[in-house]
Amino acid sequence: MNWNESIEDFSTYLKLEKSLSPLSIDAYLNDIKKLESHIRLIRKKTTIPEKITSEDLKLFLEWLNETGLSGKSQARIVSGIKAFFRYLLLEDYVEDNPASLIEAPRISKNLPQVLTVEEIENMISAIDLSTPLGHRNKAIIETMYGCGLRVSELCQLRLSNIYFDKSFVRIIGKGNKERLIPINPSALKSIQHYVDGSRRQVSIAKEAVDNVFVTTRGKPISRIMIFNIIKKTTSDAGINKNISPHSLRHSFATHLIEGGADLRAIQEMLGHASITTTEIYTHLDKHFLKENIISYHPRNQAKK
Repeated sequence: MNWNESIEDFSTYLKLEKSLSPLSIDAYLNDIKKLESHIRLIRKKTTIPEKITSEDLKLFLEWLNETGLSGKSQARIVSGIKAFFRYLLLEDYVEDNPASLIEAPRISKNLPQVLTVEEIENMISAIDLSTPLGHRNKAIIETMYGCGLRVSELCQLRLSNIYFDKSFVRIIGKGNKERLIPINPSALKSIQHYVDGSRRQVSIAKEAVDNVFVTTRGKPISRIMIFNIIKKTTSDAGINKNISPHSLRHSFATHLIEGGADLRAIQEMLGHASITTTEIYTHLDKHFLKENIISYHPRNQAKK
C-alpha cells in the first residue's frame, strides 16, 4: 500500500472510529506527510510505509530536533506517527511496528494559573452591571467557572441545551461527545437574567438564534472576545496573574478537588477521555496533599 492510500485509510479511521475533530485529523495527517517527505529525502527515492524501519524513524526525530522545533511540537508529531503505525499493524498492513520503541521528548507541564475562590469573587464583583454587556459578561464568567467549560464549548452553548428546571447543561465536547454537567444556582441565575434582559435587546442573527452568548450585533460570540473579557475583568479586579479563559476551567477542577469531590466525577464533568488528563488539571499544592494523606491514610486513622 502506498502513502496516499494508507494516509487516506488512516484519515477515515480517525474520523469514524476515533471521532476526532477535523483539526485533530489534519494535524495527524500533516505529521505523517512530514515523515513521508523526510524518508523520500534521505532515501533519494519513493518508498512505502511497510518498508519504514525504526532507524528511519530515529533519523526523522533527529532531524526534527535539529530544526529547533519545540519539545511539545515534537511530542505531538511522535504521537501521530505512533498512532499511524499502530493503525497499520491493526489492519495487517505491516508485520512489525517500527514506532513501538521510539520515545517522545519529555516536556514540562505548563499549567495555567489557578485563581483563588476570593479572586473569582473579586472578578465577578468588578463587573459593571449597570451596562447590558455587564450581565452577559457576568453570566460568561459564572458559567465557565461554574461548569468548567472549554472556551469553545462556551461559545457553542445552546439555549436548548440548558435545562433550567433540572439545573443541568448539555455540552457537545471534543469529538462530538455529549455530557451533562450540573450547573450551580448562581450561574443559572446569571444566565437567566442575561437571557431575559439584555440579550432580548439585541437583534439576533439567524445563525445565532439558539446561541446563549452573542455579540452586540447578534452574532455568536468568539473565542477572542471571551479571552478579552476575561483579561479585562481580571485587570479590573486588580489580579496580577497571567489569566486566560482556561484558568477558569482549571480553577473549577482544582477547587472541586480541594472541596473533596471525587476525581472520576470531575473527569466526567470536564469531558476527559483519560483520568491522567484530569490529574494534570487538578494540580494541587503540597500542603493540601499532605493534609489529605494525614487525614485519610488508614495507618494514620489507626493511631487515632
